[in-house]
Amino acid sequence: MSLRVLKPGLQTTVQDLGRPNHQIDGFPTSGVMDQPAAITANLLVGNPASAAVLEFFMAGPTVEFTVSTFIALGGADFKATLNDQPVDPNRCYQVHEGDRLAIGHAASGRIGYLAVTGGLQVAPVLGSRSTTLRLQLGGYSGRPLQAGDDLPIEEHLTLPGYYHRHTKGAAPVSKDTTATISVLKGPQWDWFDPASRESFLDTTYTVSNQSDRMGYRLSGPTLPVPDQSMLSAATVMGAIQIPASGQPIVLMADRQTTGGYPLLAVIASADLPTFTQLAPGQTVQFNLIDQAEAQTRLEEGRRTINQLAQKLRSAAFLPPYGITRVPTSGSPLYLRRSNHEHR
Repeated sequence: MSLRVLKPGLQTTVQDLGRPNHQIDGFPTSGVMDQPAAITANLLVGNPASAAVLEFFMAGPTVEFTVSTFIALGGADFKATLNDQPVDPNRCYQVHEGDRLAIGHAASGRIGYLAVTGGLQVAPVLGSRSTTLRLQLGGYSGRPLQAGDDLPIEEHLTLPGYYHRHTKGAAPVSKDTTATISVLKGPQWDWFDPASRESFLDTTYTVSNQSDRMGYRLSGPTLPVPDQSMLSAATVMGAIQIPASGQPIVLMADRQTTGGYPLLAVIASADLPTFTQLAPGQTVQFNLIDQAEAQTRLEEGRRTINQLAQKLRSAAFLPPYGITRVPTSGSPLYLRRSNHEHR
């Protein structure tokens, strides 16, 4: 029973919520870049937030299912079809043996997710199924997927409340719009003179083509680098380093565990999903906020996810629907939980 890769797409990997407990051992956290998008897709197919999903950049894979189950797409707006019928994001669909899902290019945004009921059953490494590419660790043989790969998945025939499993996802920033991203002061904020800090907040940066899961490089006016030496310090996702070039680098999921460049600012957690979805060539400007505002906005995002989880749990006790193939109209057919939840 598997999900078979016919076309791999761009940098398609297996990811979950990462291995944060092993940073002390020198291993990158890794995991999904856009956590709310991946968690939402997992909730829609009855999974825990930590279930392993497929993550892909700019162009998605084409896959074939050898077993019946349920799926949902999340993240950026990818054009996708199931058996040549359109598939909407953030909506659960039922699939059967021989069905084909083709995920095309992103119309907006950058990163997409495919969740399957039960999660992708690759072997966990250090407590996570996430792929760390530069270490060839975890996921499917520690690498991006290739045509012919078979990822183990479970069979799921029914799912209570499956017709109700859809939601409205966060819309990626338009390619023609400058994204406004909130930041907090970094640990070396005071190392930079007032003019440099003001320039950082006033500048419109462009996301460089040299951006990947380790970090997004930004291009714009050069910032003066403080003439101070520092010891290597722990890093976090969203930290904005200023290297010797004076061009900011935003550290992402596969970042190194420690770094020796000064951290001018850190992207607020609530805005990290928006930032990760910016494609090369898109522009961004930073807005300084305090910790209280950052915490309030983070709690609002968590509340939205929790409300969705509660809504789907309340639907879990409805009578399960039988197996029905996707009709030619392409209208959605939704999902199931495990058999012990059928009451």
